[in-house]
Amino acid sequence: MRVRYLLGVCLVLVAAGSPVLLSATNGGETEYFAVFIEGKKVGHAIQSRVVADGKVTTSEKVNITMSRGSIPVTIDMTETSIETTDGEPLGFEAVMQQLGITMMKAAGTVNKEGMVNLTDTSMGSEQKRTFEWPNGAVMAEGLRLLTLKKGLRKGSQYSAKIFSPGILQAIDTEIRIGSKRNVDLLGRVVALTEVVTTIKMPGAGEIISTNYVDKDLRVQKVITPIAGMQIEMVACAKEFTLSKNDVFEVIDKMFLASPVPLDNLGSAKSITYHLSPTKETGSFIIPSNDNQSIRRLKNGKVIVTVRPVAAPAGVRFPYKGKDKTILEATQPTRFLQSDHKEIIALARRAVGRTKDAAEAVRRIEAFVGKYIKNKGLSVGYASAAEVAASKQGDCSEHAVLAAAMCRAVGIPAQMVVGIAYVDDFAGRQGFGGHAWTQAYVGSKWVGLDAAFKGTGRGGYDAGHIALAVGNGEPADFFNLATTLGRFKIDKVIVNTEKTQDFKVVF
Repeated sequence: MRVRYLLGVCLVLVAAGSPVLLSATNGGETEYFAVFIEGKKVGHAIQSRVVADGKVTTSEKVNITMSRGSIPVTIDMTETSIETTDGEPLGFEAVMQQLGITMMKAAGTVNKEGMVNLTDTSMGSEQKRTFEWPNGAVMAEGLRLLTLKKGLRKGSQYSAKIFSPGILQAIDTEIRIGSKRNVDLLGRVVALTEVVTTIKMPGAGEIISTNYVDKDLRVQKVITPIAGMQIEMVACAKEFTLSKNDVFEVIDKMFLASPVPLDNLGSAKSITYHLSPTKETGSFIIPSNDNQSIRRLKNGKVIVTVRPVAAPAGVRFPYKGKDKTILEATQPTRFLQSDHKEIIALARRAVGRTKDAAEAVRRIEAFVGKYIKNKGLSVGYASAAEVAASKQGDCSEHAVLAAAMCRAVGIPAQMVVGIAYVDDFAGRQGFGGHAWTQAYVGSKWVGLDAAFKGTGRGGYDAGHIALAVGNGEPADFFNLATTLGRFKIDKVIVNTEKTQDFKVVF
């Protein structure tokens, strides 16, 4: 799973919900922030605001570099909003780059009727669509004006709906003003007001960031727990902001210990996991689906039973039903370009002449596992079209390509993110952040894991725990960010297929 990209998206969301109140000068002004994870400098954030010709252009750029298995990768996420001086939306842009190459770009304009004309670009593939601007949503300038209006009266609370160009949707946000505190700003202690911002995503938990602002309402420090890590953004001089980063190995933060090693997962009919919250976190969200059931206990613990669904034979494709959710999973998206000619060709090549959906998804899973030759960790987060062209990547790239290929032949498919058991990854054993695919066959979602299939493991099995599902969009990863680091695995009960016996592992 691409935690670097996930963190970049979350940091942009946090920055969007923490407006820096720059002066309204035509020449513009820029604020610089150093980004730290677990005390190590991993990047920077730059926020700027320019007022000209009755328009306010606000830009927020987050740059982070992290190492995964000793392989450093840098991701740039930039969001730009264009608004009137009254905070009314006019347009926006979001760009993701890796090594100077644009991986994704979304640009939109908002007309007087409140409709958004959007252009998505990825790997030279351009998609256009129109949607309605979310009612009451604001961007950077609108939020800045709201913050100025509300002020810093201790105990006051208010809410806002903030549109993020990076995830192309509005996020419900609650803001609460706290007391004044002495805050360490890289060795300089300053009296600042605490402002707690809660970003909420229905069914996917929340991200709570603690902001510290000065008397002019300028943010000086932001502390946010994401994916089990403490992330800090600290206002500082440009020279330090852009200085060399530390080496931060993210693998350690993406792994959960297993009570004991798990063997022969392919023979397990089901596995039941007893999860308990870590001391500091409290509750956490684990979704139910066709492959896993959830039971919540009063003490905050959660029991997850993963029982992989077998794809029924005799189901023909393409899907002919009318269920809106299932139909949505057949459509192309900006990361699952199932209408891309090369992906269509790959899907037809993989499926061959079979008309059986179960056989088709098995063939796609195996095909993608072999097609991606370079199974390295150097890709930030690629779309299906990019993977089809490059033939490289790890679990995320296998998942998006497999999902897009399923959709290309009319089989509904989604991308799943969560954790999966591995015997050895960069010298570690346990449950690590992972991505896979699920396809709708008959009346059930069937798990596919092309990455594991390609390494000889056999594909999807009961060693997977899903945390979120969707179309590969940034917002789909939100629950992963809010859940990782919030629980541990206390006990595992394995039900083997051959004997139907239960093996309890503590």
